[in-house]
Amino acid sequence: MPETTKWQVRWQSAQRSARAAVQAAGRAVRTAARTAVRSARAAAAAARQAWQATPRHTQQTWRLTAVSAATGLAVACVAVAAAGPWDSGQRTAERAEAAVMDGASGEHHAEEPGPAPSAPAVLPALGGPTHGAAGRGAAPLPTDAGLADALSPLLADPALGALRTASVVDVAGGREVFGAGQGKAATPASTVKLATAVAALSVLGPDHRIDTGVVLSGKNRLVLVGGGDPTLTARAPRLGAEEQPANLRTLADATARALKQRHLTKVALGYDTGAYSGPVEHPIGPNENLAPVTPLMTDEARLDDSEHGPAPRDTDPAHSAARTFADLLHQRGITVDGDPAYAKAPSKSARIAAVHSLPLSALVERMLTYSDNDIAEALARQTALGSRRPASFAGAGAAVRTALARQHLPLSGAVFEDGSGLNRDDKVTAALLSHLLLQAAAPDHPALRPVVTGLPVAAFTGTLSNRYRGQSAGAGAVRAKTGTLTGVNTLAGTVVDADGRLLVFSFMTTGTTDPQGAQNALDKLASAVANCGCR
Repeated sequence: MPETTKWQVRWQSAQRSARAAVQAAGRAVRTAARTAVRSARAAAAAARQAWQATPRHTQQTWRLTAVSAATGLAVACVAVAAAGPWDSGQRTAERAEAAVMDGASGEHHAEEPGPAPSAPAVLPALGGPTHGAAGRGAAPLPTDAGLADALSPLLADPALGALRTASVVDVAGGREVFGAGQGKAATPASTVKLATAVAALSVLGPDHRIDTGVVLSGKNRLVLVGGGDPTLTARAPRLGAEEQPANLRTLADATARALKQRHLTKVALGYDTGAYSGPVEHPIGPNENLAPVTPLMTDEARLDDSEHGPAPRDTDPAHSAARTFADLLHQRGITVDGDPAYAKAPSKSARIAAVHSLPLSALVERMLTYSDNDIAEALARQTALGSRRPASFAGAGAAVRTALARQHLPLSGAVFEDGSGLNRDDKVTAALLSHLLLQAAAPDHPALRPVVTGLPVAAFTGTLSNRYRGQSAGAGAVRAKTGTLTGVNTLAGTVVDADGRLLVFSFMTTGTTDPQGAQNALDKLASAVANCGCR
């Protein structure tokens, strides 16, 4: 056989072998890919089932840890960029430091390379201990003097009132690292909602739900019983919403079914608001920031289609809710005889239908994000009910104080006249506000985590959505509860500083004459903590 022919045969044989090898490899890759996809799907399904089975407050802790880590990573990236310039993959400042380390100049090469150092976590576990400031890469604790240098000049801002107090506490160590008049009691405005939230969660737990029920009182008489759910709605459910509040329509559905099973199509209707006692009107009087405080109302007695913020309010929310319920029953084939009237539900009456609020954790988050006064007053009264006290303004205030005392919080000078902070006679210290947040962020108090996860995010959510514009250090990094009354401005929340250290803070001022200027001054204080290495 000619040499050329031999090489052609060998070449064709090699081509066939190569094609066979490629096809075999392709089949192996496809098989491995299908196996990997199946494994990934199984793992995802298992993770999803585990997530759904996890208690809500644990989910919130994981979410908060992830957000904190992401925030810390962003802060670290900014710090790295600021430490430049770069030269051939090494910061010039870093190279200069290496050149003088241990008194030697130039580069040092070990005879045998040791193991590569592991990268430290961007943030320690929420509220957990750090590895010490001396450890390379550990998030160092800001010093008292460093924070004082950064914050004291800002506390002298003339836009602040005559009384100005501050407290900054390190979460990992639990130590106050800056204070100015932190033990002086001042009007907190809406930051008192932090106390309401901690009290309610500690007494009732994050999974507690509030019922609205219907009972039979006699043969053909119903009583609609308000349990104090401030988020009960009569509006159509929102499409695509992850969580739906309790709905009067759902309650009407269940009630109509139960009545028809009993062959009842005509009933009288009463409504019971006996869960609460005392005045229904807040001491400030009728106000668009708060409805009359009653255990039975829908959509916070709003007369418009708003969901939060000021709005015109119904003056008799319970009666209006009962009338709406009667109309809903009529639409479902049940005739309500006459106008609904107040009636006390018999103690041993049979409940035929009920709806349940979202868990307390979700109510706390909404209250803090939007500074919802109606939810705040309701949660204060739920705390009173859980403590076996009268569900009134006075009873709720006493219950909140008792609940906080059990948590060993600094209550010197504290006065709780309401749950929302609309009452100017409320008094707390900056130290109390910062320690409320410290407990909520602590790893041994997971039930209080909604206090942290509900805080508005600077420049993004809730009552901080229109603040911190142009303040790059604070925007997205500061999470805080706001408080505003005429002459009063407060801010209390959490922040990750420039070194990745989680801190809680509270700033309070009374006697302001320039509301916007005072608000900006408080925002600058929180931004300064976020921007601070402060050592």
